[in-house]
Amino acid sequence: MSVKSRGEQSSRDVLCKKWTFLLCIGSFCAGMLFTSRMWAVPESRSISRTTAVEAEKLKLVSEGCDPKSLDTKVVKRVSKDINGEVSKTHRDIQTLDKTISTLEMELAAARAAQESILTGSPMEELKDIELSGKRRYFMVVGINTAFSSRKRRDSVRATWMPQGERRRKLEEEKGVIMRFVIGHSATVGGILDRAIEAEDRKHGDLLRLVMLRLFNSLDHIEGYLELSAKTKTYFAAAVALWDADFYVKVDDDVHVNIATLGETLARYRKKPRLYIGCMKSGPVLAQKGVRYHEPEYWKFGETGNKYFRHATGQLYAISKDLATYISMNQHVLHKYANEDVSLGSWFIGLDVHHVDDRRLCCGTPPDCEWRAQAGNICVASFDWSCSGICRSVERIKEVHRRCGEGENAIWSASF
Repeated sequence: MSVKSRGEQSSRDVLCKKWTFLLCIGSFCAGMLFTSRMWAVPESRSISRTTAVEAEKLKLVSEGCDPKSLDTKVVKRVSKDINGEVSKTHRDIQTLDKTISTLEMELAAARAAQESILTGSPMEELKDIELSGKRRYFMVVGINTAFSSRKRRDSVRATWMPQGERRRKLEEEKGVIMRFVIGHSATVGGILDRAIEAEDRKHGDLLRLVMLRLFNSLDHIEGYLELSAKTKTYFAAAVALWDADFYVKVDDDVHVNIATLGETLARYRKKPRLYIGCMKSGPVLAQKGVRYHEPEYWKFGETGNKYFRHATGQLYAISKDLATYISMNQHVLHKYANEDVSLGSWFIGLDVHHVDDRRLCCGTPPDCEWRAQAGNICVASFDWSCSGICRSVERIKEVHRRCGEGENAIWSASF
C-alpha cells in the first residue's frame, strides 16, 4: 500500500472517532433531560396525594413529637373533634325539639282564640280577649253543669263560689277564673238555651260552649253520654279564652275549698305536664244495662280487667301544656263511655307526671271535718256512693259550714 493511501485512511479514522464521541455526548444529554422529566411528574402526583392524616403526622414531626406515638395522637385528636361535633349536634336537636313543641302549643291556643273572634262568639268573655298580650292567670276552674241543674248552681253560688264583685276581685287579684260550663240544647235557641242566657245575664258566671259552631271544634250539645266530648271542648275553650298555669274541672255537686286548691297546685307550678287528682283503677264493666258500662270493654283485655290509672271525675287539674295538647288534638282523641277514663287515655304514651292527692276526694262530714280539725283541710268533699254530695242542694251548706276553709282564706292564700 502506498504512503498516500495510508494517510487518507488514518484521517478518516480520526473523523469517525470524533463523530462517535459527539454522538455519545448528545445521547447522554438527551437521556438526562428525558429522565428528569419522567421523574418530575410522578413526584408531584405523590405529593398532591398526601392525606390529611399524613399532613398531620408531618406537622407533629416538625413540632418535635415522638414518631412512635404519632398515629395514636392523630387518631385521638380526630376522634375528639368528631365526638365534639356529635355532642353539639345532639344538643342542637334537643333544643330545636323543645322550641317546636312550645311553638305548636302556642299556635294551637292562638288559632283557637282567632277562630273565636272571627266567628262572632256571643260570649261576653270574648270581648275581653286581645290578640296579643293576654294576661296570665293562675287557674281556671270549670264547674261542669247541665240544664236541669239550676238549683245545684245556686247552691254552689251560695257556698264556695264567690259572686259579683268578689268574683271579679278574685280574678284580678288572685288570677282565679271560675265558670259554670255548659253547652247548648239540641234545639238551638230553644227554651233551654234562652233560660241559660237569662241566667248568664244575671250572674255572668257561665262558660257556654257555643263559640265555634261553624268549625265544630268548640261547640257542644248537652247530654250525659257526651261528657267525654264536653271535657275536650271545655279544655279547648278555656285555653283559647284564658292563659293560665292550670285548668281544673269539677262537678257541680262537689264542695271545693278554692284557697286550698290553689295552694296545692302552686306546689307543682314548675312541673311540666301535670295531671293531679285522686287516681283510681276501677273495673271495666262489660255487662250491658249497668251504670258505667263500657261498650269498648274488649280493648282492655280479658273480661274482668281493670282500667289504667286515671283521676276520678269529680275533680282533677291539668297544667297548661296538657290542656293545649287536648286543644290541638281534640279531633283525634278517642272518647270512651266514661269521661274520666277518656281523659286518662289521652295521656297514655305521654311523659305525664301523675299526682295522686287524696285531699281532692275527701268524704263529707264527719270525714272532712276530722281532717280540718287536724289541720289537713280538704280540697274537695263528696260521697263516693253518689259520685258527688248526696242530695247536694240540701246538704252542701252543711258541708261548707263544717268543712269549709273560711270566707277570708282565699284572700290570705299565697299562690
